[in-house]
Amino acid sequence: MRLSPDELIYGQWGPFKLNATIVFTWAIMAVLVIGSRLITRKLRTDAGISRWQSALEMVVLTISSQIGELGLREPRRYLGFLGTLFLLIAVSNLCTIIPYYEPPTGSISTTAALALAVFGAVPVFGIRTAGWKAYLASYVKPSFILLPFNIIGEFSRTLALAVRLFGNIMSGSMILAILLVIAPLLFPVLMNVLGLLTGMVQAYIFSILAAVYIAAASNAGREST
Repeated sequence: MRLSPDELIYGQWGPFKLNATIVFTWAIMAVLVIGSRLITRKLRTDAGISRWQSALEMVVLTISSQIGELGLREPRRYLGFLGTLFLLIAVSNLCTIIPYYEPPTGSISTTAALALAVFGAVPVFGIRTAGWKAYLASYVKPSFILLPFNIIGEFSRTLALAVRLFGNIMSGSMILAILLVIAPLLFPVLMNVLGLLTGMVQAYIFSILAAVYIAAASNAGREST
């Protein structure tokens, strides 16, 4: 039983190892890029839109409405980052129905990279929206004494994002492996269905938390005025 797709090695050249995490991460990114390209190559504005375009518009509108409900003005500004984050995690988890597939979100390296992306996006969006003075001032509110605690909070919530996603995906894989030994016919089917639901929930939670952190940074300037 593998605890992480990092343990599945396809090839090694010196210190560089080509493991399942790298292979399936790039495969998921290729699927998203090619799929989006195929869907958007013939966009139409009349009544004769395709089913794929209709589904795409529903996904975009749903993500935009969720971003707007979290207090972020101009959701389109954040749609590219948060939408990509959600789709990457969701597709990675949904592909578990494919035989021999290892979800890259079951690797701490993948979840850490996603969390670091959020860590970097928070000040970028915060400074772009509120200005660097208002953003930096938010670290000393309501008192300068809270500066070290706010800085620690930035790193701790990044760590929590990575560990939460990794732990939930890994635990699901472990439970499925154990049930395969106990009852190889019945439980795996039920666990696969539950795993798909859990994967979508984890993608939603991760994206929502990222949006909340960005909203807090972006609204720093408005709170000070």
